[in-house]
Amino acid sequence: MILHIFNNAEEIGKAVANLIIEQVNEKPDSVLGFATGASPVPTYKSLIKAYNKGKVSFKDITTFNLDEYCDLPKDDKNSYYTFMHENLFNHIDVKEENVNFLNGNAEDTDAECVRYDDLLTENKIDIQLLGVGRNGHIGFNEPSNKFTKGSFKVRLSQSTIDANSIYFDENPMPHYALTMGTVSIMKSKQIILIATGRGKADAIDGLVNGDITPSCPASVLQLHPNVHIFLDKAAASLL
Repeated sequence: MILHIFNNAEEIGKAVANLIIEQVNEKPDSVLGFATGASPVPTYKSLIKAYNKGKVSFKDITTFNLDEYCDLPKDDKNSYYTFMHENLFNHIDVKEENVNFLNGNAEDTDAECVRYDDLLTENKIDIQLLGVGRNGHIGFNEPSNKFTKGSFKVRLSQSTIDANSIYFDENPMPHYALTMGTVSIMKSKQIILIATGRGKADAIDGLVNGDITPSCPASVLQLHPNVHIFLDKAAASLL
């Protein structure tokens, strides 16, 4: 696990984008795992700038997103499908047929999770981008008494609902989501986790210095051979 500490989110975004650009330029058909939320947005902005300057093309990549809300229309402004398109996909040359999401509206969520896991087995992720919740969740793997394996339907914790409900000003926030499991995430060749702000400091301390426990799902990253953690000084304040 390698720690990178920067002054602010913009510096982190540029540094992480450079790693992704290097990966794609070296392997144009790279498989990239993307995350949503505020943490990766500066990275996505930097990727768009690099694409517009002709420094990278994403036309041959394949993408997988970590998670998606259940019972929320795909085109809702708060769906992660919409988030990714508005913040990245609509502004680069990625092919829509190479973009993969869990379908939170699937009638059979178990079958949907198997479908997604089969795709992940066929397309091993080269770089998986992660954020971390205040309670240590990665993806929507909430604190629990065991680590999860494949993709699954999860009831969101109250702390996650409280943190994310600020984005839902019209419809109530869903209480369930589909997410990659921790084992699925750990199969990625490289993992990059971004955290900014004092509110993430406890989770980062648990991730880096705590016991490996499903009560802090992010702590499992201690077992991965290729993890880079990008923090601002506030998020790193307890290290």
